[in-house]
Amino acid sequence: MSRFQSFILLAEMRTGSNLLEANLNMLDDISCYGEAFNPSFVGYPKIDEVLGIDRDAREKDPLALLEKIKQSDDLAGFRFFHDHDPRVLDICIDDPLCAKIILTRNPLDSFISWKIAQATGQWKLTNATHSKSTAITFDVDAFDAHLKATQAFQARIHRALQISGQTAFHIAYDDLRDVDVLNGLVQFLGVKSRLSNVHKKLKKQNPEPLEYKVTNFDEMKAALADLDPFGLTCTPHFEQGRGPAIPTYIAAPKTGLMYMPLRSGPDRAVRQWLAAVDDAPTDALIQKFTQKSLRMWQETHQPHRSFAVLRHPLARAHAAFCDRILLDGPRGLPEIRANLIRVHKLKMPDFAPALDDLAAYSDEDHRRAFLGFLTFLKMNLSGQTSIRVDPSWASQLTLLQGMAQFAVPDMVLREEGLDDDLNHLAQQMHVAKPPALGDTTHRWQGRLAEIYDQSLEDAARVAYARDYAAFGFGSWA
Repeated sequence: MSRFQSFILLAEMRTGSNLLEANLNMLDDISCYGEAFNPSFVGYPKIDEVLGIDRDAREKDPLALLEKIKQSDDLAGFRFFHDHDPRVLDICIDDPLCAKIILTRNPLDSFISWKIAQATGQWKLTNATHSKSTAITFDVDAFDAHLKATQAFQARIHRALQISGQTAFHIAYDDLRDVDVLNGLVQFLGVKSRLSNVHKKLKKQNPEPLEYKVTNFDEMKAALADLDPFGLTCTPHFEQGRGPAIPTYIAAPKTGLMYMPLRSGPDRAVRQWLAAVDDAPTDALIQKFTQKSLRMWQETHQPHRSFAVLRHPLARAHAAFCDRILLDGPRGLPEIRANLIRVHKLKMPDFAPALDDLAAYSDEDHRRAFLGFLTFLKMNLSGQTSIRVDPSWASQLTLLQGMAQFAVPDMVLREEGLDDDLNHLAQQMHVAKPPALGDTTHRWQGRLAEIYDQSLEDAARVAYARDYAAFGFGSWA
């Protein structure tokens, strides 16, 4: 008896899913009900219902059909593509009693096959003498969209299976006529029947080489050379994700304005501005939110606006270095400082220097120490150190992605030009006389200006490659 109650065949159009279904349906103890959750039809074109449920009934309650499939006398399932009913996918993926079969094919072959089928109207072939064929014009933009949709669907499935501790049976288009591989799938499904041969009624369509199927073959080759299917130009990303950090959010005392801080940004000036909006002291700001209190605030402050402020990665790293590593104080991290000196060999004083005393701590001393910190950040943000990634120097993109788990800021502003942007934001909230914004520069930014050179900029760009790319930062100076 199978350990599964049902199965889902995850595939895409023109990947051979019809043939795989036909092979499975040759077995006495397996039934596959086509594209049971295709929005355009139920199961198959020109079929009115599956297991007594028609399209209208399925649209109202897709779970009723899913339950019917589970209750079949044999092991039953269906084919599912990325554009089928999304209400069903998560339920099936999360269910360990639903077997997952993942069918894949070379995406270029499936795309061209799909376009030929659209052009000829022939989606299945059972008699080779009735074959219809044509050459199509390759559209690189359409293929790129097709490829991205396919990859996104596969990535979603892959992650869902990983986090739920499940495994799937992977089968490729070229395996569909290999009876041994097919019987391996049958064994995975846990039924007793076995195939003695493969389904022979369905015929392969368009077996010709690609150059005979595409009118602009040379143009296609040139266009494909410009695509990056392997992500070779993508910025590597190994930084651990973060949560929404709701307790750090700050709201104005009365007005529906909320500041969602990115640590080591212009917090002090923004806090003062936010309090001044309501002509109140900073201790009147609403802080230490929980998810419950934040939802209540959102409900009781209509309309409301939220915002975050980006700071240039180099200036932000310098602020984090001074406040958290170099200097003593309530926000200092002495244990990490000691580790940086001992393990990562950062050249900086054992004790906090006086940054305004150039005789005791010169510009060259500061440049060398800060450059060492930037080098450490590259390793730290890539998961190559034992030291945690502190929010003070985590990438701003990662912090914003964490916030998006609960709510996305209405506006992501930049430190340069922040006064004008906040003035505009206050006017949106009908603040009669928006207050002026104070100085946003970090108190030790002058030391950065004195030591700035291209080596520091390059080191920051390597450490924060994602921030530079995502937000279009240029050089700091």
